[in-house]
Amino acid sequence: MVFMIRTENYCISRENLALHELIGLKARVVNSSDSGRIGLKGKIVDETKNTIVMETGKGEKTLPKKEVFLEVQLQQEKIFLDCSKIVLRPEERTKKLWRRRHGAG
Repeated sequence: MVFMIRTENYCISRENLALHELIGLKARVVNSSDSGRIGLKGKIVDETKNTIVMETGKGEKTLPKKEVFLEVQLQQEKIFLDCSKIVLRPEERTKKLWRRRHGAG
């Protein structure tokens, strides 16, 4: 069974999570080079080239993409995302990965 977030013209699934906007998704840090970040959970509220900002119960936390591995919640499915593989500006990340995936550049 494949779980995904779907609207009329938008669908996020396990296979294409890195292609989509991450802001608004619920996530939890499952691994990090900084053990103090492991277990942080909340909603992703911002993303830059090098960071993800998560709103947690203790305020906003800025997480370096190179150092965190997230578990992202899509409805009933948990998807794991190695953020070190998406160290790009969000607009570049979606465009570049989409082109790579669809053979357009």
